[in-house]
Amino acid sequence: MSIALVSVVLAACSSQPDYRAAEGSSGYGYDATQLTDTQYRVTFKARGSDADKAMDYALLRAAEVTLQNGYDWFVVTHRETLIDNERVEPSSTLRYADSRDVVTRCGLVSCTTTSYPRSTFSAGVHIGGDRSQDIKSILEIKLGKGVRPDTDASFDALEVRQHLSPKED
Repeated sequence: MSIALVSVVLAACSSQPDYRAAEGSSGYGYDATQLTDTQYRVTFKARGSDADKAMDYALLRAAEVTLQNGYDWFVVTHRETLIDNERVEPSSTLRYADSRDVVTRCGLVSCTTTSYPRSTFSAGVHIGGDRSQDIKSILEIKLGKGVRPDTDASFDALEVRQHLSPKED
């Protein structure tokens, strides 16, 4: 009997889509609050360890709000991430590394070792987190039409929706 109950509970939890409207002010999912005619605060709250996914879903909701209101693009005027209700400063990383891959191949009689050069370059933002944490991404956006500003903080709403919408299984 208890195995059946656990199975039903797990099935109910797993059937909840990640990207959904939040139920109430403390629920998981997205929410948007209109601040002025062209300004909104968009949030996405998730449980887990993927702060990047929470930010992507906040950006997706920002794109949807932009399009639903008849605008073409939005500019992120403020962004922050909270983990367990504490603000987290993103740490930018920019790295270049030269290293070598060593491969050893063994035959019937002997082994040979070969070394290959490898260069790696990475750039990005890392925000920590573990599976037991609440992650909340908050964006304040300004909506616009026509020519999009040429800044890193401006986004074409159609492109964002196309690239960040959850894929159907």
